[in-house]
Amino acid sequence: MIRIAIFLILVAVNCSAVSPNLVLIVSDDHRYDLMGFHPEAPDWLETPNLDMLADQGAHLKNAFVTTSLCSPSRASVLTGQYMHHHRVVDNQRPVAEGTVFFPQYLQKAGYHTAFIGKWHMGHDDDSPRPGFDHWVSFAGQGEYFDPTLNINGKKKQFKGYITDILTTQAIEWFQKIRPKDKPFLLYLSYKAVHYPFLPAPRHHGRYQDKPIPYPETMANSEENYTSQSKWIRERRYGIHGIDHMETGAFDKDPVPSFDNLYWRFCETVHGLDENIGRVIKILEPGAANTITLYMGDNGFALGEHGFYDKRDAFEHSIRIPLLAYAPGRIKAGTVISEMIQNIDIAPTLLNFAGVRVPPDAPKMDGKSFAELLRGKKATGWRDHILYEYHWEWNFPATPTCFAIRTSRYKYIYYHGVWDRNGFYDLESDPHERHNLIRLPAYRQQIILLRDQMFKELAASGGLVMPVRPPKGDQFYDRKLPR
Repeated sequence: MIRIAIFLILVAVNCSAVSPNLVLIVSDDHRYDLMGFHPEAPDWLETPNLDMLADQGAHLKNAFVTTSLCSPSRASVLTGQYMHHHRVVDNQRPVAEGTVFFPQYLQKAGYHTAFIGKWHMGHDDDSPRPGFDHWVSFAGQGEYFDPTLNINGKKKQFKGYITDILTTQAIEWFQKIRPKDKPFLLYLSYKAVHYPFLPAPRHHGRYQDKPIPYPETMANSEENYTSQSKWIRERRYGIHGIDHMETGAFDKDPVPSFDNLYWRFCETVHGLDENIGRVIKILEPGAANTITLYMGDNGFALGEHGFYDKRDAFEHSIRIPLLAYAPGRIKAGTVISEMIQNIDIAPTLLNFAGVRVPPDAPKMDGKSFAELLRGKKATGWRDHILYEYHWEWNFPATPTCFAIRTSRYKYIYYHGVWDRNGFYDLESDPHERHNLIRLPAYRQQIILLRDQMFKELAASGGLVMPVRPPKGDQFYDRKLPR
């Protein structure tokens, strides 16, 4: 009996070493560049805990979403699939029957699993979902103050600030399961920093009157808009536009001045960072056997092109912050330049856990970047990303768009009656100020990227159109694209 007991202890120790704990922290609308260590961040922004994760772990500096909208992006994180596969196409769409989330595989492999925070798939449905032993969520977007939470099927109201409350819920769950011998997955999904940007009272006004780095594309000038599609200039006067904000033309989405919007955003980010620090502190004793990922669910424009929102295919919309921390597993100060997408999160965490997706399970579109985090070269890594967004009736200012982005070029196709598509040289024009779609010098490059994008989307089931459309089709016309 003693020998059997010793054997079981050794097996448990070995399993613990092979199967690390997994922590995925997801924020909402956090820009890729608003972290204190980032060279493009204002020098007064304080994010010491995110800075520590980057300094002692890895910064994946070219991370993107496949759809820049809350629900589709979160579904892509959980399924490893493009939006056209998981079919959560907007913020109202429920999850399709038969959808499988990666925590279900971990749960079957023996992991403790917990989801805490914003779910927001199925609109106001906050009921527990498969794959999680412990569930804490809220309806829809939730509230920043005094939220009502669904805890394992029972509603309970709390007093206080939502970011603080969700962190406390995560810590309490962790303290409860910590003595047990199984590895765990903690999926902590914050509401912050979603619009309207409401910081905790203790942080409100912290950055008031700090200098704001207004983007060069924010000015309503001919230089900024002459080459762009007309909808881009028009959007600045409508919902999610900075001139709409100042005129207060509609009551549907009243916003403060741009300066106050920016300061409150940064104060909300600071509060988010503070709470991430609370999580890291409680995990620290077991950090050597814990993989922690931090990411945003999509980007957010703060004045770029006259916008304050996401959805479109511009850089500040599709790029996200992504950090990885695992002392002893990930070398401190690692910077990864490869293009990562949110569809890669699920296969990466499963890879670290040593859990394989069954052959008969839904196929994931993403692939693991675990080897990159281990300091190895990932062979055959992607040299471009695809992007898709479908027009929403309740936010009509942004058209349906499909995009393909390489390390240098980006082609954007706007579906519908628009005057021109987009093509940008990110090397010479990183702020996408000059649309080159009508310049003959780029004609061949535009055609190649456009055809590649449509071909890959069609092959993947993302477009209901033939790979080789009829001659004369305006989308594939070999004349200079519109």
